[in-house]
Amino acid sequence: MRSPIAEVRLFKTKVCMKCNARNGWRAKVCRKCGSNTLRAKAKEKRA
Repeated sequence: MRSPIAEVRLFKTKVCMKCNARNGWRAKVCRKCGSNTLRAKAKEKRA
């Protein structure tokens, strides 16, 4: 089990749907490709 601090560090990011770059939590556009299609990083694995 991870500590709450580690959880925030690992999962409080956004991922670009176009180029898969990791972005900051407050990002509005991707730092790499400039796209505005960002999603929150998935917190659990899909089955």
